[in-house]
Amino acid sequence: MKSHYQRWLCAIVATIMLTKAGIAEDSTRVWNLEELSRTPAMKWLDSTSPIRSLTYEGEAFDHRQTSVFALYATPGTITGETSQDKNLPAVVLIHGGGGTAFADWVWLWAERGYAAIAMDLSGRRPDAPEFKEGEFVSNMRVKRTRLADGGPEHGHAQKFSSAGGDFDDDWPYHAVASVVRAHSLVRSFPEVDPDRTAVTGISWGGYTTCLVASVDHRFKAAVPVYGCGFLYDGESVQRPAIDALDEANRELWIRRYDPSSHLARCRVPILFVNGTNDKHYPLRSYSRSFQLVPGPKQIRIQVRMGHSHQAGWQPAEIRLFIDTHVLGKAALPILGAPQFKDGIASVSYRSDVPLKTASLHFTTSVGLLVDRKWNTVSATFDDNTLTTPDVPDDATIWYLSATDRRGAMTSTDVIFTSAD
Repeated sequence: MKSHYQRWLCAIVATIMLTKAGIAEDSTRVWNLEELSRTPAMKWLDSTSPIRSLTYEGEAFDHRQTSVFALYATPGTITGETSQDKNLPAVVLIHGGGGTAFADWVWLWAERGYAAIAMDLSGRRPDAPEFKEGEFVSNMRVKRTRLADGGPEHGHAQKFSSAGGDFDDDWPYHAVASVVRAHSLVRSFPEVDPDRTAVTGISWGGYTTCLVASVDHRFKAAVPVYGCGFLYDGESVQRPAIDALDEANRELWIRRYDPSSHLARCRVPILFVNGTNDKHYPLRSYSRSFQLVPGPKQIRIQVRMGHSHQAGWQPAEIRLFIDTHVLGKAALPILGAPQFKDGIASVSYRSDVPLKTASLHFTTSVGLLVDRKWNTVSATFDDNTLTTPDVPDDATIWYLSATDRRGAMTSTDVIFTSAD
């Protein structure tokens, strides 16, 4: 099994190879951060409801200016006590494929004490949130209407086939720009503390979060769920669309839009959240993406985590991680790099909250990552180390996790013992 030093060296070599290949070029060549950091022009469509709606200026598309739709709520708007909204932390929420600006998600974060903004990245707007006798009515299947001045669709053609030439017909370019503009907008609101902001996204929103956290260093925390880089490699379901591009445009797409080309510049504290068997963002690609980040980072790998918007925003660790870096609250358990010696796996840790349990997770399966069967056994821990002698000789992938008394779980990076 590879030592921590060997795995670290592999990550460094991979970064150097990307740089030599021209893949890790300066991201500011793609996005104009000076322009995107300015407060965009905006218009309230509804400025009085508990969850409010607005549009703001987007990037040019098809030789015309665009607008981006967003929902916005605060602790005060959902309780009717807006006079209490002062120096609020804020979170920017990025939906995944087939998603939109979800009122449920905005409401969830407003209840947590945050100003929350969620934009639609498909050039659409959802129906207005519903309330019955003053109570919010959850609805994840809202109708979406195309904006007359909306940006590109959220489809494979716009994500991949448009590569080459100008940026203005590329969905990834618009997605990152729209998120950074939403961040600039929410930072300008008088009730928001502009120095206490975070971003989180799910699936394609997690992919976009990886890019945004590497581009916009004003955020204090970022949590990509599922989404990662290296979409052009391994078992990624996006790989066929990237491989279908001609050689020049394939390399261009990777250089511009694959998070692996940008994560080496991420300085925002970041928590990666994924499952062992996710078919959209496979575990090997996820681990490689995690390894690229040079700054503060943690990872949470859950055995067979489901893949959906609701499953993606459910883990309590997302809020706890953001609370740590934005509000200064107790941190998640922080695990070091796993070690394996004389048949014993161990990892050092520190935790603001005492641990409740520790576990070893492993698979002895081979073949497609999505199909592998996983096993979990208990590990032991003392004041600073998790230990287990139970890693089977035929384990093909393994990792350790720790759960504190709040039920908050983090893990080590995953260890691949074979190239299979």
